[in-house]
Parts: sequence; C-alpha cells; structure tokens
Amino acid sequence: MTASVRDDAAVRASWIPMIGLFLAQVLMSFNVAALPVSLGGMVEDFGVAPTVASTTIVVYGLAVAALVMVGAKIGQRLGWLRVFRAVIILFACSSVLMIVSPSVGWAIAGQALAGASAAIIVPALVALIAENYQGEQQATAIGSLGSARAISGFSAFFIGGALGTLVGWRPVFVIVLVIAALVFVLSFRLRAVPGDPAIDIDIVAAILIGAGIVLLTLGFNNLNNWGIFFADPGAPFDIAGVSPAPLMVVLGVILGQLFFFWTRRRTAAGKVPLVDLSVLRSPRERAAVYAMFIIVAMEAAVNFTIPLYTQIVQGRTAFDTAVAMIPFNLTVFVTATLVVRTYKRFPPRTIGVFSFVLTTAALVWLGFVVTNNWETVPTILGLIVFGIGQGALVTLVFNVLVTAVPKQLAGDVGSIRGTTQNLASAVGTATMGALLVALLSFGVVQSITDHPKLPEELVSQVDLDNVNFVSNDDLRKALAETTATPAQIDEAVGVNEDTRLQALKYGFLVLAAISATAIVPAGRLPAYRRENIDGDGDDTADDATGDDVPDDDV
Repeated sequence: MTASVRDDAAVRASWIPMIGLFLAQVLMSFNVAALPVSLGGMVEDFGVAPTVASTTIVVYGLAVAALVMVGAKIGQRLGWLRVFRAVIILFACSSVLMIVSPSVGWAIAGQALAGASAAIIVPALVALIAENYQGEQQATAIGSLGSARAISGFSAFFIGGALGTLVGWRPVFVIVLVIAALVFVLSFRLRAVPGDPAIDIDIVAAILIGAGIVLLTLGFNNLNNWGIFFADPGAPFDIAGVSPAPLMVVLGVILGQLFFFWTRRRTAAGKVPLVDLSVLRSPRERAAVYAMFIIVAMEAAVNFTIPLYTQIVQGRTAFDTAVAMIPFNLTVFVTATLVVRTYKRFPPRTIGVFSFVLTTAALVWLGFVVTNNWETVPTILGLIVFGIGQGALVTLVFNVLVTAVPKQLAGDVGSIRGTTQNLASAVGTATMGALLVALLSFGVVQSITDHPKLPEELVSQVDLDNVNFVSNDDLRKALAETTATPAQIDEAVGVNEDTRLQALKYGFLVLAAISATAIVPAGRLPAYRRENIDGDGDDTADDATGDDVPDDDV
C-alpha cells in the first residue's frame, strides 16, 4: 500500500459535501425522469400534440450532449466550484420556467436551459469528487452517482404519477426547484477547485463535436419516425427517397472523426484541446469507455422496452410502469452503491468480465422466460440479475476512468462520461425500437399471410407496411372497421399477441449478443486492485497480475 493511500485512510473527508453532489445527480436524473410523466399534463394544458410536448425531452438531451465538452472547459477555466454554483442557480430558474410556463414554448426553453446547465454539472461532479475525496472514499462517491440515477428514476415515476393524477404536472418541478436549492446550500461545504484563466476554449472543436453529437442523436432518435433507410411519410425531407435519419448518423460520424483529427493536431501544436485525449491513452481506458457505452445503451433499451409493453401493449399507467421497473432500478441502486466494497478483493478486469457475463446470461434468460405479464417470478429474477450486472458496470467503468488520470483532468473524464452516456442512451433506445418494430413487422406479415383462418381479402384491408405496437383493444377497434368477422378478429388479436411476444424474446436475445461482445474487451480493463493506486491517477504501479501495459501504450 502506498503512502498516499495510507494518508487517505487516516484523514477521511466529511460526507456532508457529498450529499450535495449526490443531490445534484438526483436533480438532473429526477428532471429527466419527470418529463415523460408530465407529457400528458402538458398536452392537456397547452393544447398541443404529444410530439410537440415531447420536444422538451429532446431539447434537454441535445443540450447536454452538444455542450458537455465545452462545459468541462468552462469549469476548468473559471473554477469548478464557482461555475457549479452558477449553473445550479440556472437549473433552478429552468424549473421556475416549467412551473409558470404559459405555453409549450416556455417549457421547451426551460428544458433547453436545464440541459445547458447539466452540460456543466456533469463534468463538475467528477472534478469536485476528485478534489474533495481520495482513495476508497472517492470510489464510494463515484458509485453513489450511479445509484442516484437509479433511485431518482423510479421515484420520479412514483411521485410524478401521483402528483399528476391528484394535483397536476407542474408541482413535480417544484420538487426539482427544492432539490436545486438544497444543492446550492450544500455547495458551500465543498472545497474550491481553482480555475486556470490561461485555458482557451477551442471553438472549432466545440462546433465539430457539438454538431456531430446533435446529428447522431437526432438521427438515431428518428430512425423509427423517419425511416431506417427509405424516407417514411413522417420524415421532414428526403434525399432521393432516402430518409434523413441515416444520413444524419453518417454525417455525425464524419464530424466526430474530424473532431478527433483536429484535436490531435491542436495537441501536437502545443495548444490546449477541447478535451484531453490522454484520458483515453491506453487500451484499458478505451475499454472502459466501450464498456460504458454498451452498458448504458443496454440500460436504455430495457428502459424503453418495459414502458413500451406495460403502457402501449398492456394499456397500463405510468405508475404501473414504475412498479414494473422496481426490480431492475432498485437492484441497480443497491449494486452501484455496494460494488465498491469489492474493489479491494477483485480487480476491475475480474468484476467487469463477471458483470458482462451476468448481463448476457440475464438477457438470454429473459429471452426464453418473458411473457406478456411482467410480474412473473422468472421475469423478475432476470431483471434483478441484469440490474446487478448493470449497477456494477456503470460504477466500475467510471471509477476506472477517474482513477487512471490526474485529478486536474477529472473534468475531461466527466465530459467524456456525459457524451458517452447521452449518445449511448439515444443509440440504445433507437436501436431497440427499430429492432422490435422490424421483428414485429416481419412476424406479423408472415403470420397473417400464412394464417388459414384469415382470408386474403381481409389481409388486403390491413396496412402491413405500417405495423407497430398496439394494444389488443386498439387492434380490435381497427379491425372492427374492416369486413372481419368476430372470429377472425379474435384470430388476428391472437396472432398479434404471439408475434409481439416473439419480437420481445428475439429483442432480448439480440441484446444478449451485444452484451456478449463486451466480455472480451472487458478483459482489457485494469488488473490492479484499489490499494495499488496512488493518489495522483497513476495506476501502473504494483499491478495485481503484472501483465498490464504501460500508461503510454496506445
């Protein structure tokens, strides 16, 4: 054990400042989780379509993803604590806009302000934790951020659903305002991180990565609405019949590559880059980012799938969805908090590989046992096992990145975390949505076409090019307008039920395959144990197995 770790053990920092940082993560996560619950109320209050009200969600995510790297540099230049307090005030102002908004435009502006504030809060949390906590305390503090996301997610469903039913959607954001006030007060217990006025903000890189992330997010999020390849009628435009969604994805990838090229060129010239790519200098750190992307994308896919089936297919409420999510979210919360206790016994490599094996096995299990009823014991067991793996990974990979670099680069780690998580969430949700719809469309076409009791003249009255997830009641209403007899409607509903379930099973199996692809890269995670890390981010000393590559290996 090094001297710096012994010093950290001897002088333990107070956990009171961490309460403020924990609540800051809750602030962002609760706000995001409250938006879907509030959509119905906003539609009714403002008299707009659901797609217009959902723009609040899109704007928030785009603002965070596009500005998080710039936010990291602003914090490094002006000082993290000063900037942190300022953006907490701005986040509070965004909740005020939500509470008093007379039109949907005000609500959209409120979430744009919240997203811009979160773009600085995300890296600020990492930098402030690195400044105020070291060693085992730092690992615990970082783990609490993952648990904060989980606990605030399903609590927002419960509280938002109850308030929305009894009072209205606006009081939900009163809670956001109160949390922001608490964070601001507790911020005065944090140790200040001095800024560096000499740091320049690379405008060219900011434009490249901002535009690239926006295009990637919009492209992935609209694959279902605009068309995976050929443009659907809902697409805003098309180019030679091709949907703008995949074109945006391609252009976003190109801009991302240009960002990396420009950043390397600027670094070689001795200038300060928008993000220091040295935080990804070795295969271990790159493996951690890849693992983070995969696990967040899978979490987003599961978080998309469960509400899809409970609310759309089963026709149940948001509160019912929160209940269905309890096994998963509660397991993530507990695991993310407790997994740091294993760092002294097992290296990140072992924990990472084991956790991906757990998520893969859980998804395969769900692919075989899931039914149209989420409350069955085998389904709950699968969600719990998946939550254990996910909770362990989301904390582990974040810890690997933070401990691998000096604390002055913690803001860069935070910006990479924010970019990776937001992009992975968009990709996971969109990919799962496109996959399920494609599987459903193929299954419905095959089943109806080959069904002996459904005549060809009835099939011709059904739009098989626009198959989507619908409840049994909605399907019966649609078929009632055709020439179908009651017996034929029952047969069609049965086909729909079977095909939906088959699409869900195949979707889980595809996710399991994606999870399995991360097992081998997880073997590139570091093999050191917590006590082998010194206080300034050097993780090469005293490797637990002696087979780690040097930090400068690329």
